[in-house]
Amino acid sequence: MVPRDIFNKLEESKKSKILDTAIDEFSLHGFRQASVNRMVERIGIAKGSLFQYFGSKEGLFQVIFNYAVELVRQSLRQVKRETSDANFFERIRQSTLAGIRFIRRHPRVYRIYLKMIFQEDFPLRAEFLQQVHLFSAEYLRPIVDAGIIRGELRADIDPEVAVFMLDSLMDRFLQAYCVPFLDAGAGIYQAEDSEVERRVDGLIDLLRAGMGAGGEQSGAAVLGRAAGGSTGNA
Repeated sequence: MVPRDIFNKLEESKKSKILDTAIDEFSLHGFRQASVNRMVERIGIAKGSLFQYFGSKEGLFQVIFNYAVELVRQSLRQVKRETSDANFFERIRQSTLAGIRFIRRHPRVYRIYLKMIFQEDFPLRAEFLQQVHLFSAEYLRPIVDAGIIRGELRADIDPEVAVFMLDSLMDRFLQAYCVPFLDAGAGIYQAEDSEVERRVDGLIDLLRAGMGAGGEQSGAAVLGRAAGGSTGNA
């Protein structure tokens, strides 16, 4: 859904205020508990005007969702440009770190996403979440394919499975940064830059061991280091 023409003809400052207020409301209260009355009071418009602009609360939320997706697209386009000459593992590393930066710049937008995951009463919830992961797959698949072609990844890797795994891993990492009980003792939740980078580097090392060309040898080395560390601690 796109905003109605009457909304598009508003002054930019007024459009920004409406979108900002709606993002705030949905991020704090989810969809069902979000109040149109609170929104129009903060914006300073009549309730009927909001329905003229978007048709319904569902219509407004769809616009906010599309706006959020476009913000993510812009962020990932920049990462894609900046890492086009980098190897597979550095591109995944930078993409994950870009996700953390996005959350810090747009915490309310990411909070809406978290509420969609953990609350089942959003309109079109399944469709929205499917769109998020399809978009992620569209971003990751060319990176995986390029890694295989360049000989950076094992030739026997199933690209679709690799994309699914990467999407799941990166998604959970970002969630753990924001949600304490998803951290599970990994030290990711609200970590400082240096710790976030250290944890991301650890994930990349594991990916390199399992997915990288010569991964069997790398994997054995990682297991050997782990076993040595366990023995030393004992």
